[in-house]
Amino acid sequence: MADRIATQTAVIATPIGPVCITLRDGRVVDISFKNGKKVFPARIDASLQRARRALTGYFRDPRAKRKILLAPAGTLFQQRVWRALRRIPSGQVRSYGQLARTLGTSARAVGGACRANPIPVLIPCHRVVSATGEGGFMGKTAGRAMTIKRWLLHHEQRR
Repeated sequence: MADRIATQTAVIATPIGPVCITLRDGRVVDISFKNGKKVFPARIDASLQRARRALTGYFRDPRAKRKILLAPAGTLFQQRVWRALRRIPSGQVRSYGQLARTLGTSARAVGGACRANPIPVLIPCHRVVSATGEGGFMGKTAGRAMTIKRWLLHHEQRR
């Protein structure tokens, strides 16, 4: 049996700063925004290479289709919301209320699922906005998180 690394992490440089990708058994389980330098582990298997290419590809062309295995940990409801987020086309947004009506739930529940999203960018919670403005991103309504959300939305709309 081939030697397999169960969990792998790589930090890549992006236009919005370093982004850490974590895979477990070949599937992306987490993306987080970091401070620091571009770092790769000594050993990168094919699944980590694919994840890295998917993320760097997004920054080149946010509308290109990517085949990447995701395995976000969450409740059944959160999983349902995250599947709906992946159906929002790049360059478009939905309000929390619009998404809630589609899913037969409340805007607050959708916001909670967005806040719990462990794989931002690939599960595009940044495409969800409030009816009266930007809403939040990663549980924040100001600061670096909102700067990242604005950048991602602008990146998708200018392509």
